[in-house]
Amino acid sequence: MQTYDFIIVGSGSAGSVVAEKLSASGRFSVLVLEAGGSDNRFFVQMPLGYGKTFFDPAVNWNYRTEPDPGLAGNADHWPRGKILGGSSSINAMVWIRGAREDFDAWAAAGNPGWGYDDVLPIFKAIEDNEAGADEWRGRGGPIHVTDNRARIHRLTTRYLKAAEQAGLSTNNDFNGANQEGAGIYQITTKNGRRMSAARAFLRPAMNRANVRVETNALATKILFDGKRAVGIEYVRNGETRTARAGREVIVSGGSINSPQLLQLSGIGPAGLLSNLGIPLVQQSENVGRNLQDHQGINYTWKAKWPTLNQILRPWWGKLLVGMHYLVLRSGPLSMSMNQGGGFFRTDPGQARPNMQLYFQAFSTVLPKLGERPILSPDPWPGFSIGLSNCRPSSRGEIMIRSKDPQDHPRITPNAFSTNEDVSEMLDAVKFLRRIAAQPALADVIAEEVLPGPSITSDADLIQDFRKRSGTVYHPVSTCRMGPDPARAVVDPRLKVHGLSGLRVIDASIFPDNIAGNTNAASIMTGWKGAEMVLEDNR
Repeated sequence: MQTYDFIIVGSGSAGSVVAEKLSASGRFSVLVLEAGGSDNRFFVQMPLGYGKTFFDPAVNWNYRTEPDPGLAGNADHWPRGKILGGSSSINAMVWIRGAREDFDAWAAAGNPGWGYDDVLPIFKAIEDNEAGADEWRGRGGPIHVTDNRARIHRLTTRYLKAAEQAGLSTNNDFNGANQEGAGIYQITTKNGRRMSAARAFLRPAMNRANVRVETNALATKILFDGKRAVGIEYVRNGETRTARAGREVIVSGGSINSPQLLQLSGIGPAGLLSNLGIPLVQQSENVGRNLQDHQGINYTWKAKWPTLNQILRPWWGKLLVGMHYLVLRSGPLSMSMNQGGGFFRTDPGQARPNMQLYFQAFSTVLPKLGERPILSPDPWPGFSIGLSNCRPSSRGEIMIRSKDPQDHPRITPNAFSTNEDVSEMLDAVKFLRRIAAQPALADVIAEEVLPGPSITSDADLIQDFRKRSGTVYHPVSTCRMGPDPARAVVDPRLKVHGLSGLRVIDASIFPDNIAGNTNAASIMTGWKGAEMVLEDNR
């Protein structure tokens, strides 16, 4: 059995950062265990290739939730990265940090050091922002953030004008002074390639002699000596192995895999573990609970103008943009499908924005089996405006089904399970039509395709968004951070309550979800968590 100073389970958005920072000085040995394989794949590195990874079991856990009454009984598809870089290797690359109020609320809940003024320097240190450095943005960091304003489709410009006509201000930087308004999304790419956490952090760390990364290595159990974590049991190539951690075990599996591993290791709800015959190491009723996720929906229109559909669907268009990408690393394949977006309030009485917008200059209404048809859009000119709720009040849970580590856990989102969430979403989808009705977009719209002009009553709109909504891939809080062991899994230094030598560092520790995409905040959590580990292991 080999011994390392630190064992990190998971090489995703947070785990990659932790590996880089803990190994940088050369003082500590680090083992990274990743259940998936290499990220050296064409459709992983090509930004718009994430449509090809949406169902690909070679890089994706392909989770499916329990049938959800809030989603009209649908069992939602939850893609999560099973690959170096984790979900940062298969996501839509939108770079949103979250609002000041989000992090200030974390600190106010008893988590010192997690307020906005504490984490802003970390966000700036992380970034190499193409838009330039200022009071909020950073330059020279590991993550290159592309400013897309000069690259957008002309229909995106129309969307921005329509949003302004609908009452939204123009926001040139959602990571700047405030989030509210409509604007262009910054994305994590560099020179036409995806800038995942693996590319930015883990790959440089892998060049160091004190770092070992084992792929296709499924962690099955945390090993303990009494109440102290001392190692990991894992399976690689059909062989069960163990590795010892001389200092700490760090779980960075994400909001699904982290609570799963804790529960398999005897940390979790006592009743669940007893029923499955798993010896209790530490009762922690909140492991797997407090699940929060953003729910989203698209409204789609046929356009009078050509959209990206006419470029990306025909064989000659695919050939053209493919050659353009291979030679110049630019064009539609070098971008995310979400070019424009924004944040708005469904009610002026809201203290801050509670909904996020997404504009896509193409449409994917017609299904294609086994693939998210980003690279095979509809045969007619179409575009979509989507939205997701920023701070839903619904709570779900993630619980293991059995003692088998390869058995996917039971995911119960409980989407739209509160009247507040339903009411907010109803107001929000009405606002989508309000944007589309403004002169800047109305002039180029031929007809509404989804949900269609016959869906007008509140009851029909609610039924529609229950049937068509789904995750926007931002699950958090299943190992939530807080000072009270009765309400949280980890303390403000990310140590698991009641145990030593064990931390969780990933999005599962978020006390509450943030307004916006979660990848940037996950990377920040990895950075800050690693700093805490280094401080405590001097």
